[in-house]
Amino acid sequence: MNLDQPLLQSYQMGDITLKNRVIMAPMTRNRADNKENTPTTLHVEYYRQRSDAGLVITEGSQVSERAVGYINTPGIHTGSQVEGWEKVTKAVHEKGGKIFIQLWHCGRISHSKFHNGDKPLAPSAVNANEKVYTIDGFEDTEEPKAMSLAEIKETVLEFKTAAQNAKKAGFDGVEIHSSNGYLIHQFFNSNSNIRTDDYGGSIPNKARFFFEIIEAISEIWEENKIGVRLNPSLHNSFGIIASEDTIPTFDYIVEKLNAYDLAYVHLSEPFTDVSAIPFLKTEIAKHYRPIYKGTLMINGGLDQEKGNKIIENGHADLVSFAKLFISNPDLPERFQKNAPIAKWDEATFYTPGKKGYTDYPSYEKSKNAKSS
Repeated sequence: MNLDQPLLQSYQMGDITLKNRVIMAPMTRNRADNKENTPTTLHVEYYRQRSDAGLVITEGSQVSERAVGYINTPGIHTGSQVEGWEKVTKAVHEKGGKIFIQLWHCGRISHSKFHNGDKPLAPSAVNANEKVYTIDGFEDTEEPKAMSLAEIKETVLEFKTAAQNAKKAGFDGVEIHSSNGYLIHQFFNSNSNIRTDDYGGSIPNKARFFFEIIEAISEIWEENKIGVRLNPSLHNSFGIIASEDTIPTFDYIVEKLNAYDLAYVHLSEPFTDVSAIPFLKTEIAKHYRPIYKGTLMINGGLDQEKGNKIIENGHADLVSFAKLFISNPDLPERFQKNAPIAKWDEATFYTPGKKGYTDYPSYEKSKNAKSS
């Protein structure tokens, strides 16, 4: 047993004590396969099983009907959705866990089939040229509708209302999904945001929508219960094409976040190899650690050894794991025992039902099953 690992040390995040630094990253799992897109008893079991994480961050949950971009994803904008999530938070808290909800708006990574024939909203009418999964299978994205100033203000309010609903549902805090090519990230990017008003053009203008959302949510939650997710070197993925002003934009955003007492800034290492692109950063944690003074969380294909090293080297305070948590519900315990890591089944990542969702056994259960 190895309890001295940096990943297994407790961490004080604002006034929340995390029992370890092994964070469950948000992951879309498409199990809300009901008309209301409400979390079900399956969600309760899934998150309960993983509540030994220092912090559980839920899958992205849409802030409104207009925010939907995929089938069977849960929301946090109706009464029944709040009730569904309340059962999840209760189960996690009963096991001594902490849980944040990720607030999500897909923007142009969507389809008119989700919006009664209306075009999805985006900063500008620029097609992401991606595929989205609708009720009829994979389909091409369409040209979205450029948001009016009124729609921008309405969307900020949708995030605020969703944050209020998250409080009603018993969450410990919220993470703003400003990453991975979704709506807020679309505002940051020069290729998806070609606006000429106060929300486009200059770097401060492109970041304005994001900071308005933070300000709105901070009227509901203390700042130290708000996290944000960013993916600075995303390129050729989720419709985002990086440009020379991409890293300067994120440098501005992260530097400005020092003015807030946030729970954390959650960064992703590059999803693809960007080493041949001179204007992008290949090592995100290393680049942003000197810029951001608060709690820094890092994600991106990391394992136990790499996670421990990142904390030990001072490049991040917390490490979030995604796929490892899918097939290892007891991931912190496996790290503690240096136990084998179970493999995940990619074919069941987004399919309905408990297979590949709640049926992965803990290390102890799998060991007992083998010995019996």
